Amino acid sequence: MQKFISANWIFPVTEPAMPNGVLEIDGEGKILQVLTQIEARSKGVTNIEFFEGALVPGFVNTHCHLELSHLYGKIPERTGLPAFVKEIVAQRTASDEVVLKAMELADEQMYTNGIVAVGDISNQLISKYIKQKSKLYYHTFVEVFGFNRPSEPIINDAIDLRNDFLPLKSSIVPHAPYSVSADLLKSIAIHTREIDLLSIHNQETAAENEFFEVGTGDFDLMYQRLNIPKSEVHGNGKNSLNYHLPKLPKNVNTLLVHNTFSSKADVDFAENQHQKLFWCLCPNANLYIENNLPDVDVLKSENVKITLGTDSLASNHQLSILSEMKTLQDHKNVHFADLLKWATLNGAEFLGIEQQYGSFEVGKKPGILNIDLDSTFKILNNKVKRVI
Repeated sequence: MQKFISANWIFPVTEPAMPNGVLEIDGEGKILQVLTQIEARSKGVTNIEFFEGALVPGFVNTHCHLELSHLYGKIPERTGLPAFVKEIVAQRTASDEVVLKAMELADEQMYTNGIVAVGDISNQLISKYIKQKSKLYYHTFVEVFGFNRPSEPIINDAIDLRNDFLPLKSSIVPHAPYSVSADLLKSIAIHTREIDLLSIHNQETAAENEFFEVGTGDFDLMYQRLNIPKSEVHGNGKNSLNYHLPKLPKNVNTLLVHNTFSSKADVDFAENQHQKLFWCLCPNANLYIENNLPDVDVLKSENVKITLGTDSLASNHQLSILSEMKTLQDHKNVHFADLLKWATLNGAEFLGIEQQYGSFEVGKKPGILNIDLDSTFKILNNKVKRVI
C-alpha cells in the first residue's frame, strides 16, 4: 500500500534539495513519485507523514573490514600505519565464535546507522554467513598479499575463496602496493573478470610513498623485520601510485582507498591512467591511524568521483557513514550536497547497484533515512532514523 512522506528538506541527490518535498512510496519502499509541495497539493495529496529534518537515501559504505570487528578498542590510536599493521597481525587471531559475534554486531550497527550497501574486504570465508543473512547488500573483495612468494598459489587460493563466496558477489583485489608484488598484480589483472570490481589501499601514509621513492623509512624497517628483500621498485624515484596503478586492469570500476597522502600530481596521473576510478575517503580511520586527512580540496577541484568508507572497528569508533560525513564537514568544510553524493550515488555507481540505490528516483528502493540538519545544511549529530 502506498503512502506519502515529507520533511523540511528532501534530498533526491540527482536533483536539488526540495523544501517540504513529498515522496510517494509503496509498502516495500520503492519510490513511486518525487513531488514538490506545490505538485503534491495540485494532485490533492493528503495524509502526508511528516519528519523534522531531512530525508536522504540510504548510505553506501564502499570500504569496510568486517573481519576485524573483534579488534574494536584494542589498537592504540595515532601510531602510524606501519605500527597499526603490526598490531593487526599480532592481535588478529581469535576464535570463530568471537569473530562471528563481533561481525554480527557490526553488521547490525551499519544497518542501524542507515547503511544499505557495503564493499567489504575479506581474507577468509568466515564473513559469508553474516552476509547471507544480512539486510545489507555486500560485495566482497577477496584480498591478497605477497611480495616475496610465488604468485600462482596465492592467486589459486584467492580464486577458490572467490568461488566459495558464491552466490554472493566477490572479486579478487590487491591489499596495498607495499604488500603485493608486480607478479601478483599481473596475476590479479589476468584473473579479473568483466563483472568484477577492484579495490586497493592507496597512499595511506607518507611512509608508503617514501618506501617506493627512496627505499627508506618504516616500511623498509618492516621488510627487514620480516626478512623480505626489497626489489627494484623500492627506491626507484616514483611513488606507490606510479607502481601499482599502471598494472591494474582499466576496464572495471576501481577504488583507490584512503588517499591520505595523494597530491594533485598523483590525481592527474591516476585520471590519465584509468577512466573508471573512484576515490574512497575514510576520514575517521585516517585520524585514528595517522592523525591526518586527505587533501579533499584537490580531489574536489579535479572533479573525481569520491566515495566514503568506514574502514574497520579496529581503526574507528563506529561504523557510520554519517559520522564520516560530519568529520569532513567539520574538518574540511565540505558542503552537505557534495558529502551526500559521495555517501550515496557515487558509492552505488562504484558497486554497480545504482539502479536500486543511491538516489530518490522513480522505481528505486534506496532506503530512506531521516537525519538532523540546521538551516545551512550543517549535520548536527550522528543520529540516523530509518524510515524504510
